[in-house]
Amino acid sequence: MTGRHEVQLLAYADRLGGGIAGTRELLEGPLRAFAGVHLLPFFVPFDGADAGFDPVDHGSVDPRLGTWDDVRAIAARREVVADLIVNHVSADSAEFRDWLEHQEGSPYEGMFLTFDAVFPRGGTEAEITAFYRPRPGLPFTAYRTGDGRRRLVWTTFLPTQVDIDVRHPAGIAYLERLLDALAAGGVTTIRLDAVGYAIKTPGTDSFMTEHTLEFVRHITAMAHRGNLRVLVEVHAHYSQQLAIAPLVDLVYDFALPPLLLHSLGTGTVDRLARWLEIRPANAITVLDTHDGIGVIDAGPSAERPGLISLEEMRDIFERAAEATGGHSALASVVPAWMALPHQINATFFAVLGGDEDAYLLCRAVQFLLPGTPQVYYVGLLGGLDDRELFARTGNGRDVGRHFYTPDEIDAALGGTVARAVLALVRLRATHPAFDGEFSWAVTGADSLRLAWSAGEVGVALEIRTAPAARGFVLEVSGPEGTSRHDSAESLAG
Repeated sequence: MTGRHEVQLLAYADRLGGGIAGTRELLEGPLRAFAGVHLLPFFVPFDGADAGFDPVDHGSVDPRLGTWDDVRAIAARREVVADLIVNHVSADSAEFRDWLEHQEGSPYEGMFLTFDAVFPRGGTEAEITAFYRPRPGLPFTAYRTGDGRRRLVWTTFLPTQVDIDVRHPAGIAYLERLLDALAAGGVTTIRLDAVGYAIKTPGTDSFMTEHTLEFVRHITAMAHRGNLRVLVEVHAHYSQQLAIAPLVDLVYDFALPPLLLHSLGTGTVDRLARWLEIRPANAITVLDTHDGIGVIDAGPSAERPGLISLEEMRDIFERAAEATGGHSALASVVPAWMALPHQINATFFAVLGGDEDAYLLCRAVQFLLPGTPQVYYVGLLGGLDDRELFARTGNGRDVGRHFYTPDEIDAALGGTVARAVLALVRLRATHPAFDGEFSWAVTGADSLRLAWSAGEVGVALEIRTAPAARGFVLEVSGPEGTSRHDSAESLAG
């Protein structure tokens, strides 16, 4: 199923199913209502310093997870989304090692971004500190070459993730090889990971500039030549999503989660309603992801007001900390030159204090909005924060990246949250109302109505966000009559 009926699962194959074949078994079994799956990095190695987002060999499936045949087996019946990590590659990659050893004599000369490539005449303190980085500190790492020189290489994220010069012929050739490998492996949609950081432009913060948008146009054209759809991942001011949406096939609605948290925290719907007026139609709707819960996406930038204010962002973080006993504040990272984290490192269910009805209210909103709902595997299973994993790794995002055993999966699928979410998946996947017209209306200071209708059939959701009256009513009408659900338990059936 595609289009308005498509619902996607987002998962690490090793953490849900133990491998690609195991994930496929779940998709053919209890998760069969999902029409697509975004398999988070399954390349070599899938378990590096950044959970697969630091590939040594981006064009190969890690044999511990499976093969390209396993990917193609899923793709035979479902949409398969995979990451194209455009900004960087592992420092242990064959390409980077060859370049370090041979420099100008390497076939990969020019593929990696050095300090000199961006600042051929040197960079001033103001120019260097202007760059936006989602980590503390400066985005450079010194590496020693085979002839004993030291080269300052751009490392936007981790010292072991070396940035690619995506405008150099060697960098472009590398990306073309990856696109060919993904298309041949059965992938139908690529997600441009970290694309907002890919172009470094002196005199700017080098995040989502006009030069970045031009690169997005270029890489999208490359992907379309291989019949691949393009999903872009950008955590930034909401205007950036509006600007990039026309250039690609799909964008994320990253503003929705913080706006829902704001509505539930304040008992208002005005900010959420404002977003419904302007949000892009070609959106992947999410609540939580492998990267936590973005908040920056609804907030202000230095020059532009946000859908919520900086103080309202702070309130969201404080409510999350209270709900998690202070743990989300411990796990969330403040980027360089910023006053607040750009995301909450916690599961969405944990941020709501494990309140099943509040959680299903948010899921129901997600499923009724136009676009493609995508459900993260931990969110599907009603997962709370994995504090033990975070304690072992020190990576704040690991609180939402639990490794599920088969017994844990079976137990979670029998729980209220998973049964209720799967009921929403089936509703979106099969109900004919979603072939019709969408409408919405503010019905009070704390209430909102979302509806789909097609002739005699319809699906309507009423939400109330004020703490004293918080709740939802989902009405589903069809040839067999009308059903009404007002709790997670009633949705679970």
